[in-house]
Amino acid sequence: MAMEEQTESTTVVADAGEDVATLAGSDDVTRYPIAPGYRVNVRTGPGTKYGIVRTLPYGMKVPVYCQKPGERVTGPYGTSNIWDNIANGQFVSDAYVHTGSDGYIAPRCD
Repeated sequence: MAMEEQTESTTVVADAGEDVATLAGSDDVTRYPIAPGYRVNVRTGPGTKYGIVRTLPYGMKVPVYCQKPGERVTGPYGTSNIWDNIANGQFVSDAYVHTGSDGYIAPRCD
């Protein structure tokens, strides 16, 4: 089971004060917090073998536009194979996002 926790050596593209929804140019969408104390990798697909687009800073909240099944990951919110689409072509493991549910909270991605 892969872990998505990020080490200090990775460059953070977004400032801690920026929100992914702001970066994505979206408004009026529910944002969910990333687990406290984690800098989470954002990937091009639903698994740890996909490339890293960026790393989310501590305290980030993200929109979840759709969700997709993929690699099973264990994180602070359990073990899940659900991956959250937070921007075009960008996914994070739901095991690191506090959605309040162990299941799908958004439509499935195409």
